Parts: sequence; structure tokens; C-alpha cells
Amino acid sequence: MKKYVLIYLLFLFHYGIKAQIVTVFDSETEQVLPFAHIMSDLTTDYLITNSKGQADVSVFSGSTKIMISHTGYADMYLSFDDLKASSFNISMNPVSISLSEIVISANKLNQLSSSVPARVVNLNLKDINVSNIQTSADMLGSSGRVFIQKSQQAGGSPMIRGFATNRLLYSVDGVRMNSAIFRAGNIQNVISLDPFSMEKVEILFGPASVIYGSDAIGGVMSFNTLTPELSTDGKVLISGNANFRYSSSNNERTGHFDVRAGWKKWSFATSVSSFDFEDLKMGKNGPQEYLRPFYVSRQNNTDVIISNNDMRIQTPTAYSQINLMQKTRFKPFNRMDLQYAFHYSETSDYSRYDRHIRYKSGLPRYGEWNYGPQIWAMHNLKIVKSGNHLLYNEITINSAFQSFEESRISRDFNKNSRETRTEEVNAYSINADLMKRIGEKTKLSYGGEYILNHVNSTGVNTDISTKISVKGPSRYPEADWISYAAYATAFYKLQSKFDMTGGVRYNQYSLDAEFDTTFYKFPFTKSSSEKGALTGSLGFVFKPDNRTIFNMNLSTAFRAPNVDDMGKVFDSAPGIVVVPNPGLKAEYAYNADVGMVKKIGENFKFDLSGYYTMLSNAMVRRDFLLNGRDSILYSGEMSKVQALQNAAKATVYGIQGGIEFRFLKNWTLISDINYQKGEEELDNGTTSPLRHAPPLYGQTKLLFNDKKISMQLSCIYSGEVKFEDLPEEEKSKTEIYAIDDQGKPFSPSWYSLNLKVNLNVSENLSLSSGIDNITDQLYRPYSSGIAGSGRNFFLSFHARL
Repeated sequence: MKKYVLIYLLFLFHYGIKAQIVTVFDSETEQVLPFAHIMSDLTTDYLITNSKGQADVSVFSGSTKIMISHTGYADMYLSFDDLKASSFNISMNPVSISLSEIVISANKLNQLSSSVPARVVNLNLKDINVSNIQTSADMLGSSGRVFIQKSQQAGGSPMIRGFATNRLLYSVDGVRMNSAIFRAGNIQNVISLDPFSMEKVEILFGPASVIYGSDAIGGVMSFNTLTPELSTDGKVLISGNANFRYSSSNNERTGHFDVRAGWKKWSFATSVSSFDFEDLKMGKNGPQEYLRPFYVSRQNNTDVIISNNDMRIQTPTAYSQINLMQKTRFKPFNRMDLQYAFHYSETSDYSRYDRHIRYKSGLPRYGEWNYGPQIWAMHNLKIVKSGNHLLYNEITINSAFQSFEESRISRDFNKNSRETRTEEVNAYSINADLMKRIGEKTKLSYGGEYILNHVNSTGVNTDISTKISVKGPSRYPEADWISYAAYATAFYKLQSKFDMTGGVRYNQYSLDAEFDTTFYKFPFTKSSSEKGALTGSLGFVFKPDNRTIFNMNLSTAFRAPNVDDMGKVFDSAPGIVVVPNPGLKAEYAYNADVGMVKKIGENFKFDLSGYYTMLSNAMVRRDFLLNGRDSILYSGEMSKVQALQNAAKATVYGIQGGIEFRFLKNWTLISDINYQKGEEELDNGTTSPLRHAPPLYGQTKLLFNDKKISMQLSCIYSGEVKFEDLPEEEKSKTEIYAIDDQGKPFSPSWYSLNLKVNLNVSENLSLSSGIDNITDQLYRPYSSGIAGSGRNFFLSFHARL
């Protein structure tokens, strides 16, 4: 008898455990819903359904309010008893338009965007797949809220609210990607990230130094890669994707596969992508100044000017890239989760196209100007533990080691001396983020951070005729950049309709550098500085009803001088050389923004945000004296000396707006527009337009979606920048701009009309095809060195496992 009782009890125990596996469905199609987010009012536990739409909700036992959220579906609020009553099968109702969604980047917490006082745009996996973009830079641009500048095809430098480069912050799985050599000039690091490995991408607008520290002035781009999935039914859970794409304008050949295998406690994810792009062909309807009539080829030890058979082919712009990712996940029990990730990205050599179209005395300025392989690798260990502890309900320890390698290879036209400058950065970081609930109305988030960047820079000069190499000047000094900080933020529900969020951070940073005076007689050999920065934020969200959200946010941010700011030697323009200035201090930003989101009926939503940011103590290039001299010999040319100095202030203001309108069951119109205007002080006391404040730009999309087919007709566009409105430092870059009727450079307005169609051939196979730039416009985005793609036909296959 005891034997049967024991078997019966074991059966009940097994049934009870199994019954706590929730499965989420679409109420209309009855298809399971991966990536549904599940949260509770009693705990900080946060779940996402796997590829079978399942999640183990046993940690929510006893909860009276469990929220289930998914983009495109109405949020559901249920008790744990409600889940039991439904046999843990939940059907979600599709909605035309969602007012809110789960975001992470604002406070490193899982929360509804409707409770965040800052503007956050979320790109989910479906958005990324439908866009059929070629790089992660293009992926950001597809949001319609980020302007992308490109100096060459292998590039993409985002501009957000008048700021760019080292005044924006990149985060990968919660790890800071910005290194100590992120520069003020346009950077290409975002292309190291594989768009196929992304699970979610969030763009946080405005200062965010309280959470992210230095550089988070204009905004934060948070990239979250594929998470290994755990099995909930005792069977091995296997899922995967394979993609192949061809594009005509650059003969793109891209291949990708990823696979995830999960058991109850262990799971793995592998992702591999290969990209191969030939020279990019521009459009034909636009400024003829952009055409490429000739290029340089090295023949018989001589640089020869070759006539371009097709002047729309931008030679040289070809490159290739490979991306690898491997993740391992171990969940020893419900309230602990460990993940290890390895990321690797490497490009081929690629040419800096804007330097190849620079001329001197009627001839090409350079015989060579290439970037060497851009290599990025990251080891990341993340530990998450939750529970009812005195100090926390959830703690996340996120540690990482990153290595960066990049190089520049240049040689003047028909000169034998090739200069190679190579930089390596080893970046170590560890973050501890804790969250504690205090009563029913308050959440406290606090933590600490430590970062160390070691910079190694070398220079080699090679005589290509004799193959003899000698040591040359390095781009940077040998240096260590260190940052350590503590922060705290609090979320408080003042009333049922009124939320408040406030935070503060103290950051200490130091920089130690040793300068080589062999080539440049600096008046110093060592530099050491250590300073602190205090930042804060205060925001409010008011929801008068379930269709309206108002927000206001006041915040400060800072950017600590890094090795690139303090110690670099480089040519910023013909006849100008920038030298180190060890006396730099941090620059500060003070920001105010307001916004609203309004849903009208069930089928229309609009959002509007306005902001004003003032940058003080700004690091800008100004004339400088080196050993009492205002000019030095650099790369064989007498060049005027400049250095970064805390010598100016800058202001930028703007508005961002968007609408979403579903006018038929399967048709949706989405439009986003961005206007920003900025100015900075010049050395003579006058002002100039801010370099990284692009003209009016935006995107409008008409979407059709049903079970078998989806279509997207889109138009991206940008306004004109007249000569008098160009920043002063842009006016001398005549090689990248069109010429107006007075013979002066300017940036014309432009548009690109695009059509994309996706056909679901079966449950596991889809086919995409389309045309980019249908009208074959010849355009070059503001401040870019390369023209955009001409008319482009693409074909893509996507198989799902």
C-alpha cells in the first residue's frame, strides 16, 4: 500500500511541476508566441517564453498580479490562480497598436516603457528580419530615429540628438563597448556587431550617465544578443535559423546560421555569419560631383591613375567580415542564472573612401589609405540571482574582457613611404547591479562599476620599394584609462497615475600615459590625471488615462577625456595636425526633455518629444602651441598645430515625432521625423552649426501583414544643408559635398524609395525580395564620404529549425 501511495504522491508532484509551465498562444492563429515577457508584482523575476512559447512560472507561485506582455498584443494581468484555472494555457489578443512595451536599457531593469521618463525605441527580432539590412549601422538607421554617417562602405557612425561618436554609448549584453580610443571623429565600431545575432535592440535618447557613466550624453544604443533557451518539458529544445542574401548594388553575399540547444539546466547558442561586399554602385539621378571618374592602381612600382569604366562604381569600397558568437547558460536552480558568452568579429582591410577622393594639385592625395582589419573580441560572464534578501531582490554581476585592434595604413600618391599605425586596447570591466523592492510603491536600483583600458600603440614606416621597415611615430601614447563609480536610482509611484524616477552617480576616472618623444619633442614625457564627476537625473511620468502618457526628464551627463582626446597625434584636415593636451578635463551636459504619447481609438497613435541640451567645458579643436611653435612638419608637410581644449560650450535642441495608423485590418502607416539644430562656440567668439546635428530627416513606411505575406513600402529622406549652414570644419571638405550655383560646397536634400516583400513559403521557410532606391537617386548623406546605394535588387532566404 505504501508503494502505491508513494507513486501517487510522486505523480502529483510531477503533475504540479509540469502544470506550472505556461504556454502563450496567439488567440486568432493559435500559434505559440516566443519572446512573451512575464513579470510579477511580488518578485523581481523576469521570464521570456522560449521558441515553443513556454516558460516555467513556478517562481510566481502566490502572486496576485502577473503581467504578460508581447509586442503587438494586449497586455494581460493575471493572478497565479488564474494561470492554474486556465491550465497554464494563455491566449493573447492581437492589438492594432501598443502604447507600451518592455524595455531594459533605461535603468538596467525590466520595466514598461510607459513608466520610463526618457524616450526609448525598441527594435525587436521581427523588425530586424523584415528590414533585410546589411550591417548593424543600417539596422539602427532603419529605426527612423538615428542618422547614420558613412566615410566608407565598411562603416556607419550614428548621430543622435546632435551628438555622435564618443558622446554616445554602445552597450552589448549590458557591457560597455566604448573604449579609451573612441574618438570625436566618425567611428566604425558598430559594424563589429552582427545584426543576425540580435534578439533585441533598444535606443535610449538623451543623457544616461547615471546608469552608464562617461560618454552617455546623446543617448545609449543597447544591443542584446540571442539568449540560450532552456527546455521546460524534459525534452531537448532545439531551434535555429539559416539565412542567405544577395544584393546587386555591391554584389553582397551574406550567409548566416544559428542554433540553440537547451535542456532543463543547461543550454547553448551558436551563431556564425559571413559578409562579403564588392565595390558599391551609386545611383544616377543626382549631383555629378559624386561620380568617380578614376581611381589609383599600383602597377610596376608606380601609382597609375585608371579611368573608371563605370563612374558610378565607388572604387575602392569592397570589404568582407566574419562574426562568431558562442553562449553557454547554466541555471542550477530557479533563482540563479549564469551565462558565458564569447563574441568575435573581424573585417578584411578596407579603404577609407573619403580619403581616396581627396586631391592635391589636381592629383589624388593618396596612393593608399586603408584601415587594417578591425578586430573585436569579448568574453562575458553574467550571473543573476534573485530572492528575498535584506539588500536585494535581484543582483546581477556582469564581468567582461574585450580586446580591440585597429590600424591605419596610408601612403601619399607616388611616394614610397607607407605609414602603418596599429592600436590595441585590452578592456576589463565588472558591474554589480542590485534591485530592491521597498513596499508596494518603491523600487531601488543601485550598484558599482570598475573599468580598466590598457592602450598599446605602435608605428611602422615602410619603404615599399626596398621593403625596409623602421619604427615610426605611434598614434597614441602607452596608457591606462581607469573608471570606477557607484550609482543609485529610485522608482516611486506617487499615485496610481503618477510615477517619479530619480538617480545619482559619482564617477572617479584617471589616465596615466607615457609619451615617446623620439619623433615629436613634446614638452612632457608622462601625464597623469585623476578627477571625479557627479551626475544626476529626475524624471516624471503622468498617465491621466490608459491612452495618454506625459513625461518630463531633467538629467546631466559627462564625458571624461580618454586616451584619444588627451594623447593622439593625427591629421584632421590637409595642413592641420592635432597634438596631445594632457590638461583636458571632463565635459558636462545639462538636458531637459518633455514628451507625450497618445492613442486615439484603437488604430492611431502619435508621439512627440522635445529636448534642449547644453554642453559645457566642451572638448574642441583649437589652435595650439607645441614648444612655442604654431606649425610642425607632419608626414612631410608643414602643418598647423591644434589640440583638443576645454574651450567652448555647445547647445542643441530639437523635436522628434512619430505616428502609427492602422487603417485596415492588415495595413499600417508608420512615420517618424527628427529635427535638431545645434551650435558651438568658435575660437574667435562667434558660433558655428554643430557638426553632428544633421538636417531634418525621417522615414515613412506603409506595411501590409498577414499570415503568408508581408510587404513594406518605405521612404527615407533628409533635408538640405546650405553652405552657410555647414559647420565651419565641414566647409573645407569640398571632396565630399556637392557644389552649389556659387561654386560652394553644400549637402543636397535626398530621398530613397524602397519596396520589400516577405513570403512565408511554409512554417519553416520564408523568401524575401525587394528593391532599394527604386528611382535610382544619387545621394550622399550629410557629412558622409561615400554615396548611398543606387537601385538595388536583393533576394534572401530564411530557414527556421
